[in-house]
Amino acid sequence: MSLDQRFADAMGDLLGPDFPDAIGLAVSGGGDSMAMLTLAHNWAHRWGVTLWVVTVDHGLRAEAAAEAALVAEECAALGHPHAVLRWHWDGAGNKMDAARRGRLALIDQWRGVLRHVLMAHTLDDVAETFLMRLKRGSGVEGLAAMSARREVRLEPGRADPEDFDGDLPPRFERRKGMQMRPGSFQVIRPCLQMTREELRHYLRVLQGRWVEDPSNDDPAYDRVRMRQALPVLAELGLDVGVLAGTANRMARAREALTARALQVWHDFGQEGRVGHVATGEILLTRDGFERVERDTQMRLLAAALQYVSGDAYRPRAEPLEALLDRLLGGGGGTLHGCEAVMERDQLRIFREYKAVADLAVPHAAQTLWDGRWQVFSQQFRDLPNVQVCALGEAGWQQIKDRPEGAPAHRSARSLPALWQGDRLLACDALGYCPGATTRLKPLGRELHSFTAFLLSH
Repeated sequence: MSLDQRFADAMGDLLGPDFPDAIGLAVSGGGDSMAMLTLAHNWAHRWGVTLWVVTVDHGLRAEAAAEAALVAEECAALGHPHAVLRWHWDGAGNKMDAARRGRLALIDQWRGVLRHVLMAHTLDDVAETFLMRLKRGSGVEGLAAMSARREVRLEPGRADPEDFDGDLPPRFERRKGMQMRPGSFQVIRPCLQMTREELRHYLRVLQGRWVEDPSNDDPAYDRVRMRQALPVLAELGLDVGVLAGTANRMARAREALTARALQVWHDFGQEGRVGHVATGEILLTRDGFERVERDTQMRLLAAALQYVSGDAYRPRAEPLEALLDRLLGGGGGTLHGCEAVMERDQLRIFREYKAVADLAVPHAAQTLWDGRWQVFSQQFRDLPNVQVCALGEAGWQQIKDRPEGAPAHRSARSLPALWQGDRLLACDALGYCPGATTRLKPLGRELHSFTAFLLSH
């Protein structure tokens, strides 16, 4: 079967039968993404789909600007709009991890109303990732193959217009008289069952152009070392197909384990609430949690930590195991910007106060705080110097009467609250909200509950 037909079949499985009017493509200029651009061009011409192409210049190599220009030239020749997004590393954290996060954030800000963005991950990427995760001692979750379709929901951001150069998709669409933009987008990977060599052979036959990133041969990177080890492993029978096949079987196992975790969550878990007001906590009955198998405990704990913190990535396996051991011993601990405590009757997971203690956001009509809470206030909108901050010890002391079932002191300190100087104005979850006109609630949780989070992660 031709590569064009395989690509068309993959697109049909992932986006059909009613294809969107327009989709985005992330194209770096490398062989994989340039082949995907050609495949998508042929496919889109047949189905009448508009392609918007984007290249992220990470600014880490002098050649990056020329590579972006190459993509722009190819898009011009094919008749597709193209934009270059420039990312700037602040020097904090792991460079490659920061680049991945930054790339997704820029694409999210560029995409406008586009709901789908194609990326050219291949079967080789699945095999290399499997080896990298195996080296780290990952379990089923880490060893499972990347999904061909992934939902990406990020905190709204705003890039410097000077970092965007080229054609931008429409910012908004009109529905029933309202301007709307999808709150999330899907990364679509139609080349996951194609090898890197197949894609390059496709380009060579068509006399297409691409560039080779010299960092792809730099053994300083873990992925490169795994790539260089693949020929040796292939001689032992562990070729790309075998490794990727195992990763795909792990993905199926992950689905079964997720179903089990959902069952346990429905039986023994709940999101923290005081009346109709969310507290942002995850609660699991102690007896139910302690009785289930360890893998399910790990899965629920990891998901709860990620959900409460709003972090895009799961906690690492080793510290997660250590925290679980402390909890099962009746204790607790901090991890991933959260605190977990095994109480007498339940396991409570909440935001670590230290993670938000210094987070202050000037109050407006609708203020986003800590990436997961949105503050609605008309009553205090016109007051000067109002900020959204953590409740903290000072706020806790100012609230004398607390509703039944309200979070205890340890977890309440990290709740969002409205402040004017040293004066506490409102803390919804503790019933401190004069006139009941201020609402503090997790952002989008009605549409994205912990149940939905488990299903999508």
